[in-house]
Amino acid sequence: MSSVDAVPSSVLARYRAFAGATSRRFGSGLINRTFLVEQDGQQAIAQQLHQIFGPSVNDDLDVVTAHLAKKGLITPRLLRADDGSACVVEQPGGDDNPALRSVWRLLTKVSGQSVDKLATPAQAHAAGALVAQFHAAVEDLQHDYRHVREGVHDTKRHLVKLARMMAKYRAHRLGREAGALGKELLDAGARLPDLLALPKRHCHGDLKISNLLFDDDGHGVCLVDLDTLQRLQWPLELGDALRSWCNPSGEDVADAAIDVELFRAAVHGYFGSKKRPFLVPDETDALVDGLHTICVELAARFCADALDESYFGWDSARYATRGEHNLVRARGQWSLARSVRARRDELLAIVRTVA
Repeated sequence: MSSVDAVPSSVLARYRAFAGATSRRFGSGLINRTFLVEQDGQQAIAQQLHQIFGPSVNDDLDVVTAHLAKKGLITPRLLRADDGSACVVEQPGGDDNPALRSVWRLLTKVSGQSVDKLATPAQAHAAGALVAQFHAAVEDLQHDYRHVREGVHDTKRHLVKLARMMAKYRAHRLGREAGALGKELLDAGARLPDLLALPKRHCHGDLKISNLLFDDDGHGVCLVDLDTLQRLQWPLELGDALRSWCNPSGEDVADAAIDVELFRAAVHGYFGSKKRPFLVPDETDALVDGLHTICVELAARFCADALDESYFGWDSARYATRGEHNLVRARGQWSLARSVRARRDELLAIVRTVA
């Protein structure tokens, strides 16, 4: 995905209301590039989709957000181009060079604030309640997703890739450090429970805290970045959320630990919601294992990309290369995984008091 600092004028020209508009980078996402578009008092969100997402992902987004709106939930909605298209595809290299393809879309802007980490248990409680409301709303959704990311939260697959990258990049400048960490991750991965046999449910797919919007009073408003919607196992979905929400240190430090009070508040918010999905005991009992699994999985993904240096975005102002940034992230997620494992019984007791 080519680096751009503003939405191309050729893209905005396809939307009459925003032709000639100004745009600037917006948010902190690692995958898609997001921009705030403004013209004549109107605002919209423009996104350049990562190459892992094809144009069909916008059809899924349109269906799901329409369903959410019918349920009374606030949600960003797709803005169609003047010709009715769900997105704009720029392909300067022609069909023979798909690597240069760039998929753009415009969405309505929802008022609210995103955060990179939770500040208080009250905010964690609000986050849990918001996600429970979302899960309950999509429980009866009848939709077969056109865009499906294969292998999402297939932890074994990510561990296999890590092993492959370790073998491929032995001579990499970070090979020794990443290799030592990778060995620990592979050993931990071999002992993880198999959660893929649990039921699949409609899920957001990427519930990091920056994908939730809050109002000025700290209440949850809506979920954003809906490209990752698909059917997944619930303990992995909410486990990924808790991984993000209950780590006050964030993803850019090498040492992290689970915040039990944030975990408690988030779980109480989720299960205390008047609108919550129906779950079976096998699912709720697997939540802490799902959290631990996701921490190991993400550590493995960061570690693999510390060597391959091709996937995750990175902060060039703080790190010399993508690899250095990803190695720090990998160490942080691995320390978080160890923290969750050490407090497993305590965390599971919290879940069982409210689930």
